[in-house]
Amino acid sequence: MKAGSRANVASSFTVVKGAMIEETYAVFAAWDFERSKRENLDRLREQNFIGAKSATWLRDVAKVLNRRFDPAGRDRPLVVLAKHGLPVEEWKPLLLWHMTRDEFLVRDFLESWLFGAYDGGAFRVHTEDVEKYLGDIGKRGGTTEHAWSEQTTKRVAAGLLKMAVDFGLLRGSVAKEFVSFHLPERSFLYLLHAMRDEKLSPSKLVASREWRLFLMRPSDVEHELLRLHQYRKLEYQVAGSLVQLSLPCASTCEYAERMVA
Repeated sequence: MKAGSRANVASSFTVVKGAMIEETYAVFAAWDFERSKRENLDRLREQNFIGAKSATWLRDVAKVLNRRFDPAGRDRPLVVLAKHGLPVEEWKPLLLWHMTRDEFLVRDFLESWLFGAYDGGAFRVHTEDVEKYLGDIGKRGGTTEHAWSEQTTKRVAAGLLKMAVDFGLLRGSVAKEFVSFHLPERSFLYLLHAMRDEKLSPSKLVASREWRLFLMRPSDVEHELLRLHQYRKLEYQVAGSLVQLSLPCASTCEYAERMVA
C-alpha cells in the first residue's frame, strides 16, 4: 500500500458529506494541471467558482476532494474527461470507480453488502439493515479514525444509501428500491482499460469484484464483452480456460483522450 493511502480507512466524514458528483465535476472541469492539488483547492476556496451556498460547504468540498483524489496521478484521466465536457451520465460511473480507490467504506458497502442484497433477490433495502453491516466493519478489514456513536452510525448508513441513489443504483427516499442499472458503453470500455492497467489478467478482469460496484455479475460482464466483440469495439475470445481480451487503447489515459477527441 502506498504511503499516505487511505484505502482501508472507513471515513464517516466523507460518506456523510455525500457523493458530491456535480461539485467534483465542476472542480475538475476547472482544474489546472500546471498547479498543485493544494493550489487548485486554494483557488476553489478563494473564488468559489462552483457557487457553493456557504463557506462551510465550500470548505467541506475541498476537504473531501483532497482526501478522495489524486488528480496529478491515478485520477488524471477522470479530470481530463471533466475538462473536456464528457456527459455526466457517462462520467458518473467512472467517478464512482475512482472514488472507491481510497473510500474503503463505499467500496466495501457496494461490493459486499449492496451487491449481496441485490444478488440475493432483495427488492428494497433499509437504513437499519445497513447499520447492522456497519457493526462488523472492523472484521471486514476497515479501520475507523475514531469510535462511532449510535448517531454517527445512523448518519453513515443513511449516507451510504444516499450515495447509491445518487449513482443510480437505488431510488426512493425512505425505503430504497433497486433500479435497473446499465453501465453506458463507453464507461464500460473505460473501466476495462482501468482494470487492465491494474495488471488484471483477462479472466480475473471478467471475474473482478469491482463490477459489483455497478451491480454486475461476471455473466453480465461477459455478455457485454461478447456484444462489443460482435460490433468490433474490442476482441474477446474464450477457448476453455484461456481468455483473450484486446482493448482499443494501450492505457486508460489514451482511451480517455479518445473519448473526448
